[in-house]
Amino acid sequence: MSSSNQRPLRGSASERLDHLKRGREHYERRAWADAYNSLERADLAVRLGVQDLELLAMSAYLIGREDDYMRALDRAHHAYIDADECMRGARCAFWIGLCLLFRGETGPATGWFGRAQRLLEREGHDCVEQGYLLLPLVEQHLSASASQEAYTIATRAAEVGERFGESDLIACARHLEGRALMQQGQVERGLALLDEAMVAVIAGELSPRMTGLIYCSVIDSCLQVYAFARAREWTSALAQWCAEQPQLVSFTGACLVHRAEVMRLHGAWADAIEEGRRACAEVMQQAPPAAFYQQGEMHRLRGEFKAAEGAYREASRRGFEPQPGLALLRMAQGHGVDAAATIRRVATGTRDKLQRTRLLPAYVEIMLGVGDTQNARAACRELDNIADAHDIRVLRAIAAHSRGSVELAEGDAGTAFNSLRYAFEIWQQVEAPYQAARARELVGLACRALGDNEGARLELEAARIVFKQLSAMPDLARVGSLAMSTSSAQLHGLTSRELQVLRMVAAGKTNKAIAAELFLSQRTVDRHVSNLIRKLDVTSRTAAAAYAHKQNLV
Repeated sequence: MSSSNQRPLRGSASERLDHLKRGREHYERRAWADAYNSLERADLAVRLGVQDLELLAMSAYLIGREDDYMRALDRAHHAYIDADECMRGARCAFWIGLCLLFRGETGPATGWFGRAQRLLEREGHDCVEQGYLLLPLVEQHLSASASQEAYTIATRAAEVGERFGESDLIACARHLEGRALMQQGQVERGLALLDEAMVAVIAGELSPRMTGLIYCSVIDSCLQVYAFARAREWTSALAQWCAEQPQLVSFTGACLVHRAEVMRLHGAWADAIEEGRRACAEVMQQAPPAAFYQQGEMHRLRGEFKAAEGAYREASRRGFEPQPGLALLRMAQGHGVDAAATIRRVATGTRDKLQRTRLLPAYVEIMLGVGDTQNARAACRELDNIADAHDIRVLRAIAAHSRGSVELAEGDAGTAFNSLRYAFEIWQQVEAPYQAARARELVGLACRALGDNEGARLELEAARIVFKQLSAMPDLARVGSLAMSTSSAQLHGLTSRELQVLRMVAAGKTNKAIAAELFLSQRTVDRHVSNLIRKLDVTSRTAAAAYAHKQNLV
Protein backbone atom coordinates (compact mmCIF):
# COMPACT_ATOMS: atom_id res chain seq x y z
CA MET A 1 0.00 0.00 0.00
CA SER A 2 2.56 2.57 -1.05
CA SER A 3 1.75 6.26 -0.60
CA SER A 4 4.65 7.77 -2.48
CA ASN A 5 3.09 8.28 -5.94
CA GLN A 6 2.66 11.93 -6.91
CA ARG A 7 -0.70 12.42 -8.65
CA PRO A 8 -0.95 14.64 -11.75
CA LEU A 9 -2.94 17.82 -11.37
CA ARG A 10 -6.38 17.71 -13.01
CA GLY A 11 -8.74 20.65 -13.42
CA SER A 12 -8.32 24.19 -12.23
CA ALA A 13 -7.34 25.13 -8.70
CA SER A 14 -10.86 26.41 -8.05
CA GLU A 15 -12.34 23.08 -9.18
CA ARG A 16 -10.03 21.15 -6.85
CA LEU A 17 -10.94 23.36 -3.95
CA ASP A 18 -14.64 23.02 -4.80
CA HIS A 19 -14.44 19.20 -4.69
CA LEU A 20 -12.62 19.35 -1.37
CA LYS A 21 -15.11 21.80 0.14
CA ARG A 22 -18.07 19.74 -1.00
CA GLY A 23 -16.45 16.55 0.28
CA ARG A 24 -16.08 18.03 3.73
CA GLU A 25 -19.66 19.33 3.69
CA HIS A 26 -21.06 15.95 2.59
CA TYR A 27 -19.06 14.30 5.38
CA GLU A 28 -20.55 16.62 7.99
CA ARG A 29 -24.05 15.81 6.69
CA ARG A 30 -23.22 12.07 6.84
CA ALA A 31 -23.76 11.70 3.09
CA TRP A 32 -20.96 9.15 2.94
CA ALA A 33 -21.07 8.19 -0.74
CA ASP A 34 -21.17 11.82 -1.84
CA ALA A 35 -18.32 12.63 0.54
CA TYR A 36 -16.23 9.79 -0.84
CA ASN A 37 -16.84 10.75 -4.46
CA SER A 38 -15.98 14.45 -3.91
CA LEU A 39 -12.91 13.70 -1.81
CA GLU A 40 -11.71 11.12 -4.31
CA ARG A 41 -12.05 13.65 -7.15
CA ALA A 42 -10.13 16.19 -5.09
CA ASP A 43 -7.49 13.54 -4.37
CA LEU A 44 -7.15 12.71 -8.07
CA ALA A 45 -6.37 16.36 -8.74
CA VAL A 46 -3.89 16.96 -5.96
CA ARG A 47 -2.77 14.89 -3.00
CA LEU A 48 -5.09 15.36 -0.03
CA GLY A 49 -3.76 16.59 3.26
CA VAL A 50 -3.57 13.91 5.93
CA GLN A 51 -6.72 14.99 7.78
CA ASP A 52 -8.77 14.99 4.57
CA LEU A 53 -7.21 11.63 3.75
CA GLU A 54 -8.67 10.25 6.98
CA LEU A 55 -12.09 11.63 5.97
CA LEU A 56 -11.70 9.81 2.64
CA ALA A 57 -10.81 6.60 4.49
CA MET A 58 -13.78 6.85 6.85
CA SER A 59 -16.18 7.59 3.99
CA ALA A 60 -14.87 4.56 2.11
CA TYR A 61 -15.36 2.37 5.17
CA LEU A 62 -18.94 3.50 5.73
CA ILE A 63 -19.98 2.78 2.13
CA GLY A 64 -18.41 -0.67 2.23
CA ARG A 65 -15.27 0.03 0.18
CA GLU A 66 -13.00 -1.80 2.58
CA ASP A 67 -9.94 -2.07 0.33
CA ASP A 68 -10.12 1.66 -0.48
CA TYR A 69 -10.49 2.34 3.25
CA MET A 70 -7.27 0.50 4.04
CA ARG A 71 -5.37 2.08 1.16
CA ALA A 72 -6.34 5.56 2.36
CA LEU A 73 -5.45 4.67 5.96
CA ASP A 74 -2.10 3.32 4.81
CA ARG A 75 -1.37 6.62 3.07
CA ALA A 76 -2.42 8.55 6.18
CA HIS A 77 -0.21 6.29 8.31
CA HIS A 78 2.86 7.07 6.23
CA ALA A 79 2.00 10.76 6.00
CA TYR A 80 1.85 11.02 9.77
CA ILE A 81 5.19 9.26 10.15
CA ASP A 82 6.75 11.55 7.54
CA ALA A 83 5.43 14.49 9.57
CA ASP A 84 6.94 12.94 12.74
CA GLU A 85 3.49 12.42 14.25
CA CYS A 86 4.08 8.83 15.27
CA MET A 87 1.11 8.52 17.65
CA ARG A 88 -1.36 9.44 14.90
CA GLY A 89 0.47 7.06 12.59
CA ALA A 90 0.12 4.34 15.22
CA ARG A 91 -3.62 4.97 15.43
CA CYS A 92 -3.96 4.46 11.66
CA ALA A 93 -1.95 1.24 11.98
CA PHE A 94 -4.33 0.07 14.73
CA TRP A 95 -7.41 0.55 12.56
CA ILE A 96 -5.79 -1.22 9.61
CA GLY A 97 -4.91 -4.11 11.92
CA LEU A 98 -8.43 -4.26 13.36
CA CYS A 99 -9.97 -4.39 9.90
CA LEU A 100 -7.65 -7.24 8.93
CA LEU A 101 -8.46 -9.04 12.20
CA PHE A 102 -12.19 -8.84 11.52
CA ARG A 103 -11.51 -10.25 8.04
CA GLY A 104 -9.76 -13.24 9.59
CA GLU A 105 -6.29 -12.21 8.36
CA THR A 106 -4.60 -12.73 11.72
CA GLY A 107 -0.98 -12.64 10.55
CA PRO A 108 -1.13 -9.28 8.75
CA ALA A 109 -3.27 -7.87 11.57
CA THR A 110 -0.67 -8.86 14.16
CA GLY A 111 2.02 -7.23 12.02
CA TRP A 112 0.16 -3.91 11.94
CA PHE A 113 -0.49 -4.01 15.68
CA GLY A 114 3.21 -4.70 16.21
CA ARG A 115 4.14 -1.74 14.03
CA ALA A 116 1.79 0.51 16.00
CA GLN A 117 3.30 -0.68 19.30
CA ARG A 118 6.83 -0.02 18.06
CA LEU A 119 5.89 3.52 17.04
CA LEU A 120 4.49 4.21 20.50
CA GLU A 121 7.58 2.80 22.18
CA ARG A 122 9.64 5.18 20.06
CA GLU A 123 7.66 8.11 21.51
CA GLY A 124 8.32 6.90 25.05
CA HIS A 125 5.38 8.51 26.89
CA ASP A 126 1.76 7.72 27.76
CA CYS A 127 -0.83 8.26 25.06
CA VAL A 128 -4.40 7.24 24.28
CA GLU A 129 -3.26 4.99 21.44
CA GLN A 130 -1.84 2.60 24.06
CA GLY A 131 -5.41 2.02 25.22
CA TYR A 132 -6.59 1.23 21.70
CA LEU A 133 -3.87 -1.38 21.28
CA LEU A 134 -5.24 -3.21 24.32
CA LEU A 135 -8.57 -3.88 22.55
CA PRO A 136 -7.32 -6.66 20.21
CA LEU A 137 -5.87 -8.42 23.27
CA VAL A 138 -9.28 -8.36 24.91
CA GLU A 139 -10.87 -9.89 21.81
CA GLN A 140 -8.15 -12.54 21.75
CA HIS A 141 -8.83 -13.54 25.37
CA LEU A 142 -12.59 -13.55 24.83
CA SER A 143 -12.16 -15.89 21.85
CA ALA A 144 -10.14 -18.22 24.08
CA SER A 145 -12.81 -18.00 26.85
CA ALA A 146 -10.18 -16.42 29.13
CA SER A 147 -12.79 -14.05 30.51
CA GLN A 148 -10.93 -12.86 33.62
CA GLU A 149 -7.88 -11.83 31.60
CA ALA A 150 -10.17 -10.15 29.08
CA TYR A 151 -11.93 -8.20 31.83
CA THR A 152 -8.66 -7.05 33.41
CA ILE A 153 -7.26 -5.76 30.11
CA ALA A 154 -10.55 -4.10 29.13
CA THR A 155 -10.55 -2.27 32.46
CA ARG A 156 -7.04 -0.99 31.77
CA ALA A 157 -8.18 0.24 28.34
CA ALA A 158 -11.15 2.03 29.91
CA GLU A 159 -8.83 3.72 32.41
CA VAL A 160 -6.63 4.98 29.56
CA GLY A 161 -9.72 6.29 27.80
CA GLU A 162 -10.87 8.09 30.95
CA ARG A 163 -7.44 9.63 31.48
CA PHE A 164 -7.36 11.09 27.97
CA GLY A 165 -11.09 11.81 27.63
CA GLU A 166 -11.44 9.52 24.60
CA SER A 167 -15.13 8.65 24.25
CA ASP A 168 -14.66 5.98 21.57
CA LEU A 169 -12.13 4.08 23.67
CA ILE A 170 -14.16 4.35 26.88
CA ALA A 171 -17.35 3.04 25.31
CA CYS A 172 -15.61 0.20 23.50
CA ALA A 173 -13.68 -0.89 26.59
CA ARG A 174 -16.78 -0.74 28.81
CA HIS A 175 -18.76 -2.96 26.46
CA LEU A 176 -15.84 -5.41 26.31
CA GLU A 177 -15.84 -5.50 30.12
CA GLY A 178 -19.52 -6.38 29.91
CA ARG A 179 -18.90 -9.18 27.43
CA ALA A 180 -16.18 -10.60 29.69
CA LEU A 181 -18.50 -10.58 32.70
CA MET A 182 -21.27 -12.30 30.74
CA GLN A 183 -18.81 -14.98 29.69
CA GLN A 184 -18.12 -15.54 33.41
CA GLY A 185 -21.84 -15.98 34.08
CA GLN A 186 -22.34 -12.51 35.58
CA VAL A 187 -25.00 -11.68 33.04
CA GLU A 188 -26.80 -8.79 34.75
CA ARG A 189 -23.55 -6.98 35.59
CA GLY A 190 -22.38 -7.52 32.04
CA LEU A 191 -25.59 -6.23 30.50
CA ALA A 192 -25.39 -3.13 32.73
CA LEU A 193 -21.97 -2.32 31.24
CA LEU A 194 -23.31 -2.85 27.73
CA ASP A 195 -26.13 -0.46 28.55
CA GLU A 196 -23.58 2.09 29.80
CA ALA A 197 -21.69 1.89 26.51
CA MET A 198 -24.94 2.29 24.61
CA VAL A 199 -25.69 5.55 26.42
CA ALA A 200 -22.74 7.12 24.58
CA VAL A 201 -23.84 5.49 21.32
CA ILE A 202 -27.43 6.77 21.50
CA ALA A 203 -26.26 10.24 22.55
CA GLY A 204 -24.16 10.52 19.37
CA GLU A 205 -20.92 10.94 21.34
CA LEU A 206 -18.92 8.45 19.25
CA SER A 207 -17.46 8.38 15.77
CA PRO A 208 -19.62 6.72 13.08
CA ARG A 209 -17.20 3.80 12.83
CA MET A 210 -17.20 3.06 16.56
CA THR A 211 -20.95 3.66 16.78
CA GLY A 212 -21.65 0.93 14.23
CA LEU A 213 -19.14 -1.50 15.71
CA ILE A 214 -20.58 -1.19 19.22
CA TYR A 215 -24.16 -1.42 18.00
CA CYS A 216 -23.46 -4.72 16.28
CA SER A 217 -21.37 -6.17 19.08
CA VAL A 218 -23.87 -5.24 21.81
CA ILE A 219 -26.86 -6.65 19.91
CA ASP A 220 -24.97 -9.86 19.17
CA SER A 221 -23.99 -10.15 22.85
CA CYS A 222 -27.60 -9.66 23.94
CA LEU A 223 -28.75 -12.41 21.61
CA GLN A 224 -26.03 -14.73 22.91
CA VAL A 225 -27.38 -14.44 26.46
CA TYR A 226 -31.01 -14.55 25.27
CA ALA A 227 -31.71 -10.98 26.39
CA PHE A 228 -34.42 -10.68 23.75
CA ALA A 229 -36.01 -7.49 25.05
CA ARG A 230 -32.71 -5.60 25.02
CA ALA A 231 -31.81 -7.03 21.61
CA ARG A 232 -35.12 -5.83 20.20
CA GLU A 233 -34.64 -2.36 21.73
CA TRP A 234 -31.08 -1.88 20.46
CA THR A 235 -31.93 -3.35 17.06
CA SER A 236 -34.70 -0.80 16.68
CA ALA A 237 -32.26 1.99 17.60
CA LEU A 238 -29.70 0.66 15.10
CA ALA A 239 -32.33 0.56 12.36
CA GLN A 240 -33.19 4.21 13.05
CA TRP A 241 -29.49 5.18 13.00
CA CYS A 242 -29.03 3.42 9.65
CA ALA A 243 -32.21 5.01 8.24
CA GLU A 244 -30.86 8.48 9.09
CA GLN A 245 -27.89 7.77 6.79
CA PRO A 246 -29.33 6.49 3.48
CA GLN A 247 -25.86 6.16 1.96
CA LEU A 248 -24.56 3.99 4.80
CA VAL A 249 -23.61 0.45 3.71
CA SER A 250 -21.21 -1.05 6.25
CA PHE A 251 -23.67 -1.74 9.07
CA THR A 252 -26.99 -1.98 7.27
CA GLY A 253 -26.54 -5.66 6.43
CA ALA A 254 -25.75 -6.56 10.04
CA CYS A 255 -28.74 -4.50 11.16
CA LEU A 256 -31.04 -6.43 8.84
CA VAL A 257 -29.68 -9.77 10.08
CA HIS A 258 -30.28 -8.80 13.71
CA ARG A 259 -33.76 -7.54 12.88
CA ALA A 260 -34.56 -10.78 11.05
CA GLU A 261 -33.44 -12.89 14.01
CA VAL A 262 -35.43 -10.83 16.51
CA MET A 263 -38.51 -10.95 14.28
CA ARG A 264 -38.21 -14.72 13.91
CA LEU A 265 -37.98 -15.19 17.66
CA HIS A 266 -41.09 -13.10 18.21
CA GLY A 267 -43.14 -14.83 15.53
CA ALA A 268 -43.10 -12.14 12.81
CA TRP A 269 -41.93 -14.65 10.25
CA ALA A 270 -43.12 -12.84 7.13
CA ASP A 271 -41.24 -9.70 8.18
CA ALA A 272 -38.19 -11.77 9.13
CA ILE A 273 -38.10 -13.33 5.66
CA GLU A 274 -38.29 -9.90 4.01
CA GLU A 275 -35.51 -8.46 6.19
CA GLY A 276 -33.41 -11.54 5.49
CA ARG A 277 -33.89 -11.11 1.75
CA ARG A 278 -32.80 -7.49 1.97
CA ALA A 279 -29.72 -8.50 3.95
CA CYS A 280 -28.80 -11.19 1.41
CA ALA A 281 -29.22 -8.68 -1.43
CA GLU A 282 -26.73 -6.17 0.02
CA VAL A 283 -24.66 -4.60 -2.75
CA MET A 284 -20.94 -4.92 -3.34
CA GLN A 285 -20.73 -8.34 -1.67
CA GLN A 286 -21.42 -6.74 1.71
CA ALA A 287 -24.15 -9.24 2.62
CA PRO A 288 -23.16 -10.77 5.99
CA PRO A 289 -22.77 -14.59 5.89
CA ALA A 290 -25.14 -14.81 8.86
CA ALA A 291 -27.90 -13.40 6.64
CA PHE A 292 -27.88 -16.58 4.58
CA TYR A 293 -27.99 -18.75 7.69
CA GLN A 294 -31.02 -16.82 8.96
CA GLN A 295 -32.71 -17.31 5.59
CA GLY A 296 -31.92 -21.01 5.80
CA GLU A 297 -33.57 -21.19 9.21
CA MET A 298 -36.72 -19.52 7.96
CA HIS A 299 -36.96 -21.81 4.92
CA ARG A 300 -36.38 -24.90 7.08
CA LEU A 301 -39.04 -23.97 9.60
CA ARG A 302 -41.53 -23.35 6.78
CA GLY A 303 -40.74 -26.69 5.14
CA GLU A 304 -39.00 -25.14 2.11
CA PHE A 305 -36.16 -27.64 2.30
CA LYS A 306 -34.53 -27.04 -1.09
CA ALA A 307 -34.31 -23.29 -0.49
CA ALA A 308 -33.05 -23.93 3.05
CA GLU A 309 -30.23 -26.12 1.76
CA GLY A 310 -29.21 -23.48 -0.77
CA ALA A 311 -29.09 -20.78 1.91
CA TYR A 312 -27.08 -22.95 4.32
CA ARG A 313 -24.60 -23.79 1.58
CA GLU A 314 -24.16 -20.12 0.71
CA ALA A 315 -23.54 -19.31 4.38
CA SER A 316 -20.93 -22.08 4.48
CA ARG A 317 -19.30 -20.84 1.28
CA ARG A 318 -18.86 -17.46 2.94
CA GLY A 319 -17.20 -19.00 5.99
CA PHE A 320 -20.22 -19.28 8.35
CA GLU A 321 -20.85 -22.60 10.13
CA PRO A 322 -24.41 -23.54 9.04
CA GLN A 323 -25.15 -25.49 12.20
CA PRO A 324 -27.26 -26.62 13.92
CA GLY A 325 -29.71 -25.64 11.17
CA LEU A 326 -28.29 -27.93 8.49
CA ALA A 327 -28.23 -30.93 10.85
CA LEU A 328 -31.88 -30.29 11.76
CA LEU A 329 -32.68 -30.05 8.06
CA ARG A 330 -31.09 -33.45 7.47
CA MET A 331 -33.14 -34.86 10.35
CA ALA A 332 -36.33 -33.43 8.84
CA GLN A 333 -35.40 -35.02 5.50
CA GLY A 334 -35.15 -38.41 7.17
CA HIS A 335 -31.34 -38.62 7.21
CA GLY A 336 -30.97 -39.24 10.94
CA VAL A 337 -27.55 -40.92 10.79
CA ASP A 338 -26.05 -38.00 8.85
CA ALA A 339 -27.68 -35.47 11.18
CA ALA A 340 -26.34 -37.26 14.25
CA ALA A 341 -22.79 -37.44 12.87
CA THR A 342 -22.83 -33.72 12.02
CA ILE A 343 -24.20 -32.49 15.32
CA ARG A 344 -21.74 -34.67 17.26
CA ARG A 345 -18.85 -33.21 15.26
CA VAL A 346 -19.96 -29.61 15.81
CA ALA A 347 -20.68 -30.11 19.51
CA THR A 348 -17.28 -31.71 20.06
CA GLY A 349 -15.55 -28.75 18.42
CA THR A 350 -17.43 -26.03 20.33
CA ARG A 351 -15.98 -25.05 23.71
CA ASP A 352 -17.69 -21.80 24.64
CA LYS A 353 -20.53 -22.64 27.01
CA LEU A 354 -23.02 -20.08 25.73
CA GLN A 355 -22.33 -21.11 22.15
CA ARG A 356 -22.96 -24.72 23.19
CA THR A 357 -26.43 -23.75 24.44
CA ARG A 358 -27.33 -23.01 20.80
CA LEU A 359 -26.20 -26.48 19.75
CA LEU A 360 -27.30 -28.72 22.61
CA PRO A 361 -31.10 -28.40 22.13
CA ALA A 362 -30.67 -29.55 18.52
CA TYR A 363 -28.30 -32.26 19.75
CA VAL A 364 -30.98 -33.53 22.14
CA GLU A 365 -33.65 -33.46 19.42
CA ILE A 366 -31.50 -35.37 16.96
CA MET A 367 -30.29 -37.91 19.52
CA LEU A 368 -33.89 -38.64 20.50
CA GLY A 369 -34.78 -38.90 16.83
CA VAL A 370 -32.20 -41.67 16.32
CA GLY A 371 -33.07 -43.37 19.60
CA ASP A 372 -29.92 -42.39 21.52
CA THR A 373 -31.63 -41.48 24.79
CA GLN A 374 -28.43 -41.86 26.81
CA ASN A 375 -26.53 -39.12 24.98
CA ALA A 376 -29.64 -36.95 24.89
CA ARG A 377 -29.84 -37.20 28.67
CA ALA A 378 -26.15 -36.29 29.01
CA ALA A 379 -26.69 -33.17 26.89
CA CYS A 380 -29.64 -32.21 29.10
CA ARG A 381 -27.46 -32.43 32.18
CA GLU A 382 -24.94 -30.10 30.54
CA LEU A 383 -27.69 -27.63 29.66
CA ASP A 384 -28.92 -27.71 33.26
CA ASN A 385 -25.38 -27.04 34.55
CA ILE A 386 -24.89 -24.08 32.19
CA ALA A 387 -28.32 -22.70 33.15
CA ASP A 388 -27.37 -22.96 36.83
CA ALA A 389 -24.10 -21.09 36.19
CA HIS A 390 -25.78 -18.31 34.17
CA ASP A 391 -28.85 -16.76 35.72
CA ILE A 392 -30.72 -16.46 32.41
CA ARG A 393 -34.44 -17.16 32.43
CA VAL A 394 -34.64 -18.15 28.76
CA LEU A 395 -31.71 -20.51 29.21
CA ARG A 396 -33.63 -22.22 32.01
CA ALA A 397 -36.56 -22.61 29.61
CA ILE A 398 -34.26 -24.16 26.99
CA ALA A 399 -32.89 -26.61 29.56
CA ALA A 400 -36.34 -27.50 30.86
CA HIS A 401 -37.69 -27.96 27.33
CA SER A 402 -34.90 -30.38 26.37
CA ARG A 403 -35.08 -32.17 29.71
CA GLY A 404 -38.84 -32.61 29.38
CA SER A 405 -38.50 -34.13 25.91
CA VAL A 406 -36.02 -36.70 27.25
CA GLU A 407 -38.19 -37.48 30.27
CA LEU A 408 -41.13 -38.03 27.95
CA ALA A 409 -39.10 -40.40 25.76
CA GLU A 410 -38.03 -42.31 28.86
CA GLY A 411 -41.66 -42.78 29.89
CA ASP A 412 -41.62 -40.41 32.89
CA ALA A 413 -44.65 -38.42 31.74
CA GLY A 414 -45.40 -36.81 35.11
CA THR A 415 -41.95 -35.27 35.48
CA ALA A 416 -41.92 -34.36 31.78
CA PHE A 417 -45.21 -32.51 32.14
CA ASN A 418 -43.77 -30.30 34.91
CA SER A 419 -40.57 -29.54 32.97
CA LEU A 420 -42.39 -28.75 29.75
CA ARG A 421 -45.06 -26.63 31.39
CA TYR A 422 -42.33 -24.56 33.05
CA ALA A 423 -40.61 -24.06 29.68
CA PHE A 424 -43.89 -23.12 28.00
CA GLU A 425 -44.66 -20.44 30.59
CA ILE A 426 -41.29 -18.75 30.05
CA TRP A 427 -41.55 -18.93 26.26
CA GLN A 428 -44.94 -17.30 26.54
CA GLN A 429 -43.61 -14.55 28.84
CA VAL A 430 -40.78 -13.63 26.46
CA GLU A 431 -43.18 -13.67 23.49
CA ALA A 432 -41.56 -16.54 21.60
CA PRO A 433 -44.63 -18.20 20.02
CA TYR A 434 -42.89 -20.92 18.01
CA GLN A 435 -40.91 -22.23 20.98
CA ALA A 436 -44.04 -22.00 23.13
CA ALA A 437 -45.99 -24.07 20.60
CA ARG A 438 -43.23 -26.70 20.46
CA ALA A 439 -43.34 -26.98 24.25
CA ARG A 440 -47.12 -27.14 24.18
CA GLU A 441 -47.04 -30.00 21.71
CA LEU A 442 -44.89 -32.03 24.11
CA VAL A 443 -47.13 -31.05 27.04
CA GLY A 444 -49.99 -32.56 25.04
CA LEU A 445 -48.07 -35.82 24.60
CA ALA A 446 -47.33 -35.89 28.32
CA CYS A 447 -51.05 -35.41 29.04
CA ARG A 448 -51.87 -38.29 26.72
CA ALA A 449 -49.37 -40.57 28.44
CA LEU A 450 -50.94 -39.66 31.80
CA GLY A 451 -54.38 -40.61 30.51
CA ASP A 452 -55.63 -37.01 30.28
CA ASN A 453 -57.10 -37.26 26.80
CA GLU A 454 -59.00 -33.97 27.02
CA GLY A 455 -55.88 -32.10 28.10
CA ALA A 456 -53.91 -33.70 25.25
CA ARG A 457 -56.45 -32.58 22.67
CA LEU A 458 -56.46 -29.01 23.99
CA GLU A 459 -52.67 -28.69 24.03
CA LEU A 460 -52.17 -30.21 20.59
CA GLU A 461 -54.88 -28.02 19.11
CA ALA A 462 -53.33 -24.89 20.65
CA ALA A 463 -49.94 -25.83 19.17
CA ARG A 464 -51.56 -26.57 15.79
CA ILE A 465 -53.14 -23.10 15.64
CA VAL A 466 -49.79 -21.37 16.22
CA PHE A 467 -47.98 -23.55 13.69
CA LYS A 468 -50.65 -22.72 11.13
CA GLN A 469 -50.39 -18.98 11.84
CA LEU A 470 -46.62 -19.13 11.38
CA SER A 471 -46.80 -21.39 8.30
CA ALA A 472 -44.55 -23.86 10.11
CA MET A 473 -45.58 -26.64 7.75
CA PRO A 474 -43.44 -29.56 9.05
CA ASP A 475 -44.63 -28.88 12.61
CA LEU A 476 -48.21 -28.50 11.42
CA ALA A 477 -48.07 -31.86 9.65
CA ARG A 478 -46.50 -33.57 12.65
CA VAL A 479 -48.96 -32.22 15.20
CA GLY A 480 -51.84 -33.13 12.89
CA SER A 481 -50.54 -36.69 12.68
CA LEU A 482 -50.12 -36.80 16.45
CA ALA A 483 -53.67 -35.65 16.99
CA MET A 484 -54.95 -38.35 14.62
CA SER A 485 -52.86 -41.14 16.14
CA THR A 486 -53.68 -39.87 19.62
CA SER A 487 -57.39 -40.22 18.95
CA SER A 488 -56.97 -43.78 17.63
CA ALA A 489 -54.56 -44.82 20.38
CA GLN A 490 -56.74 -43.32 23.09
CA LEU A 491 -59.60 -45.61 22.05
CA HIS A 492 -57.48 -48.48 23.35
CA GLY A 493 -55.67 -46.70 26.18
CA LEU A 494 -52.18 -47.02 24.68
CA THR A 495 -49.45 -45.06 26.42
CA SER A 496 -46.89 -42.97 24.58
CA ARG A 497 -44.24 -45.68 24.93
CA GLU A 498 -46.64 -48.46 23.90
CA LEU A 499 -47.58 -46.54 20.76
CA GLN A 500 -43.88 -46.04 20.00
CA VAL A 501 -43.21 -49.77 20.41
CA LEU A 502 -46.27 -50.63 18.28
CA ARG A 503 -44.97 -48.50 15.43
CA MET A 504 -41.63 -50.31 15.57
CA VAL A 505 -43.36 -53.69 15.67
CA ALA A 506 -45.36 -52.62 12.60
CA ALA A 507 -42.05 -51.73 10.93
CA GLY A 508 -40.98 -55.37 11.33
CA LYS A 509 -38.45 -54.90 14.14
CA THR A 510 -37.83 -57.63 16.72
CA ASN A 511 -38.14 -57.01 20.46
CA LYS A 512 -34.37 -57.25 20.74
CA ALA A 513 -33.88 -54.61 18.06
CA ILE A 514 -36.50 -52.36 19.64
CA ALA A 515 -34.79 -52.66 23.03
CA ALA A 516 -31.43 -51.70 21.53
CA GLU A 517 -32.85 -48.71 19.66
CA LEU A 518 -34.82 -47.38 22.66
CA PHE A 519 -32.07 -48.18 25.19
CA LEU A 520 -34.48 -50.40 27.15
CA SER A 521 -34.14 -53.92 28.46
CA GLN A 522 -35.66 -56.66 26.32
CA ARG A 523 -37.85 -57.66 29.27
CA THR A 524 -39.34 -54.13 29.33
CA VAL A 525 -40.06 -54.29 25.60
CA ASP A 526 -41.63 -57.75 26.02
CA ARG A 527 -43.96 -56.25 28.63
CA HIS A 528 -44.91 -53.32 26.37
CA VAL A 529 -45.70 -55.72 23.51
CA SER A 530 -47.84 -57.94 25.76
CA ASN A 531 -49.74 -54.88 27.05
CA LEU A 532 -50.47 -53.43 23.63
CA ILE A 533 -51.62 -56.83 22.28
CA ARG A 534 -54.01 -57.07 25.20
CA LYS A 535 -55.29 -53.48 24.80
CA LEU A 536 -55.81 -53.87 21.05
CA ASP A 537 -57.57 -57.21 21.66
CA VAL A 538 -55.49 -59.04 19.08
CA THR A 539 -53.74 -62.40 19.32
CA SER A 540 -50.22 -61.76 18.01
CA ARG A 541 -47.53 -59.28 17.04
CA THR A 542 -48.47 -59.75 13.39
CA ALA A 543 -52.11 -58.96 14.13
CA ALA A 544 -51.08 -55.90 16.15
CA ALA A 545 -48.96 -54.66 13.23
CA ALA A 546 -51.83 -55.15 10.80
CA TYR A 547 -54.21 -53.31 13.13
CA ALA A 548 -51.77 -50.42 13.46
CA HIS A 549 -51.61 -49.98 9.69
CA LYS A 550 -55.37 -50.26 9.31
CA GLN A 551 -56.04 -47.65 12.03
CA ASN A 552 -53.33 -45.19 10.78
CA LEU A 553 -51.33 -45.56 13.96
CA VAL A 554 -48.02 -45.65 12.05
